[in-house]
Amino acid sequence: MSEAAGTASRGAILPLYAAGFVTAFGSHGIAANLGFTGDLGEQLVTLGILLALYDGAEIVLKPVFGALADRVGLRPVLLGGLFGFALASAAFVLVGNPALLGLARFAQGAAAAAFSPSAGALIGRIAPSTGQGRAFGGYGAWKGLGYTAGPLLGGVLVAAGGYPLLFTVLTVLAIAVFVWAVILVPDPPPLPRRRQGLGQALRGLADPGFLPPTLALASSAAALSCGVGFLPLVGASDGLSPVATGAAVSVLAVVAAVSQPIVGRIRDAGRLPDRTALVVGTLLTAVGLAVPAVVGHLVGLLVAAAVIGLGTAVITPVAFAVLAAWSPPERIGQTMGSAEIGREIGEAGGPFLTGVLAAAFGLGGGFLGIAVLVALTAFGGLRVRRRTV
Repeated sequence: MSEAAGTASRGAILPLYAAGFVTAFGSHGIAANLGFTGDLGEQLVTLGILLALYDGAEIVLKPVFGALADRVGLRPVLLGGLFGFALASAAFVLVGNPALLGLARFAQGAAAAAFSPSAGALIGRIAPSTGQGRAFGGYGAWKGLGYTAGPLLGGVLVAAGGYPLLFTVLTVLAIAVFVWAVILVPDPPPLPRRRQGLGQALRGLADPGFLPPTLALASSAAALSCGVGFLPLVGASDGLSPVATGAAVSVLAVVAAVSQPIVGRIRDAGRLPDRTALVVGTLLTAVGLAVPAVVGHLVGLLVAAAVIGLGTAVITPVAFAVLAAWSPPERIGQTMGSAEIGREIGEAGGPFLTGVLAAAFGLGGGFLGIAVLVALTAFGGLRVRRRTV
């Protein structure tokens, strides 16, 4: 690839990174601040459900929009989703009824189900085959930044102007990314698709090129979501200030954001085998989740945040690169949409399970339980392989 072509490719990918930030910020910027209204902060199961609401729409609709993108084109579905996200956010502000917050979140999740897998699939189509790890590392870094910085930025906006201000900012952000994508993101034509029966589709979901990286993505998303949603509650139970707990979440964000592009470059250079990355990354993530169960106070929070951030940073770019290499090009939208079900199940189910376990056994027990479940998924990484032609 020439230098000019490489520069154009990087320029086209940047709006896709921004789209990843929008969906992550929209998810956690709202959900993390629901726990500070009324007595919800004391109701761990309720908090877990509220953290999962946005993701429910994504779980149902991402495969649908991914398959649609393969048929009509990735760019139209990307742009339609961004516009729909802006519309859902603006509608909440214009209606001005706080009781519709849940409906607005579901509508935002439905729109994100369109543009999120399309963004990932476009990166797979646009980025050179020798730079997939680095490209997905940047994408994962910006999504991780949205997940982890969202609670802090969302809290500031809610404190300054309530939910209307937060939804106004989300509207402006989505419109800005929409315009940016219109200008720079190319429109690769849909590729001819071979007929695929139900049996073939089901076998594809169980294939070692699809299931292990998807399972790893689910584990990393569960850990990230639990870290953002429950580490502040651990700090609060130890008497730490919101500033201290916010710092712990910020450490998670910084470690994940800085590390993912580095991991991607190492993987592209052939110095990090895919199997090793997925197994080690998953085990690191599990260790980070277990830390709050044995080490308390600020030190425990900071160590947990750093290790979770590093573990997810190892998993994310490698898992997406494996999926892009495994997927038939004409079905990459469907592949990414199906794979992101795993992420959303992890992101929704992780906090819910942690909340249930924490309600029964305390916060330490909740973290230890989810750490064991994540550690068990590391065995899947041993089966990862690329599609053979």
